[in-house]
Amino acid sequence: MIRSAAAGNSGPRVRSDCEVILELRDSDGITIDLRSRVKVMYGKSIEDQCREILRYYCIENANLIVNDSGALPFVIAARLEAVVAKVFGKAKEYLPPMLPENIYYTAMDRFRFSRLYLPGNNPSLMMNAGLHSADGIILDLEDSVAPDRKEEARILVRNALRQISFYGAERMVRINQGERGLGDLRYVIPHNVNLILIPKCEYAEEVTAVENEIAAVLKRHELSSTVWLMPIIESAMGIENAFAIAGASKNITSIGIGLEDYTSDIGVQRTIEGRESFYARTRIVNAAKAARIQPIDSVFSDVGDMEGLMQNVLVSRSLGFEGMGCIHPRQIAVIQKGFSPSMDEIEKAKNIFLAYEEACLKGLGVVALGTKMIDPPVVSRAQKTINLAIKLGLLGEDWKESISKDEKEN
Repeated sequence: MIRSAAAGNSGPRVRSDCEVILELRDSDGITIDLRSRVKVMYGKSIEDQCREILRYYCIENANLIVNDSGALPFVIAARLEAVVAKVFGKAKEYLPPMLPENIYYTAMDRFRFSRLYLPGNNPSLMMNAGLHSADGIILDLEDSVAPDRKEEARILVRNALRQISFYGAERMVRINQGERGLGDLRYVIPHNVNLILIPKCEYAEEVTAVENEIAAVLKRHELSSTVWLMPIIESAMGIENAFAIAGASKNITSIGIGLEDYTSDIGVQRTIEGRESFYARTRIVNAAKAARIQPIDSVFSDVGDMEGLMQNVLVSRSLGFEGMGCIHPRQIAVIQKGFSPSMDEIEKAKNIFLAYEEACLKGLGVVALGTKMIDPPVVSRAQKTINLAIKLGLLGEDWKESISKDEKEN
């Protein structure tokens, strides 16, 4: 056991976080040195919370320094738990209450146009993330967290899953690779995470290991919820095994590609045009479609280039992708617009479907729209466009009934 340790963040640019320094001693009880701009208003409640948590861990003699930058109670609790774990080598969980609105589940086939990455050790970016209306919010434990802060991040992400409302966005966590990633699952799975991203996945066995650990954690906590999976392919080996990975579990909803790591692995520079990754991206799309899951494209790294982002999205969609990652909230609206069917596409799909329906009613073997002949694959694409428009609320329930009737008959 060590005698002192620190956890959390402080400094002039830090917001909604705190740094806590715990110094054990042999006598003199508990003293708390709170340094906060909101001490006059919230000092007593912060100190009361700190004393309650120290009692929870049976700490009777210590000096606690708290450098507060507007941290909410669940953040303070996470930082204190982390520092206790550093001092004693381990710490039992100190769980904040679960918000009732955070208990919801997501469908396997929901659309995942946009998913916003948030660093798992930065609470300020988590607070209002749901207001940006991304389809998914990713609390990241992997690349965005420094190696010596990963234990702290696990606790903070767990508390965030319990205490932050993401307004119906799919609640995702990107875990680390290998054994560290399996350890991450023990922290987040019991707290109603909807989907786990498996980074740098190269073999189907990696998916199986994650799935088995999830099942073990759920059983241990007597839970029966389904946790979806999204493997991320980021290497040449992963690309070659894409189909095996895509079919490794019935809980896989989608498969993604990470182009920064992939281009590094094959020894080339990533470009806006994307010629160097064309094979890999089309291989991912084909594997996903063959496995009947969603192909998800990589992030666009220039957060200031909205025109370039839209062009990237349109190319991505033309290749067959059904969504991509975001690294800044301003990218969300552009991505969602790019992956949504335009009104012209919807109108064309409606006309194709109506022409097909009319031909069927007349018993015609050939379907025509204007001067063009329409074959079954074209009708199938039109039906998918209409189904997507219905999901997005761009078409009414009457179309849902028409499509459902036609799908049953065929």
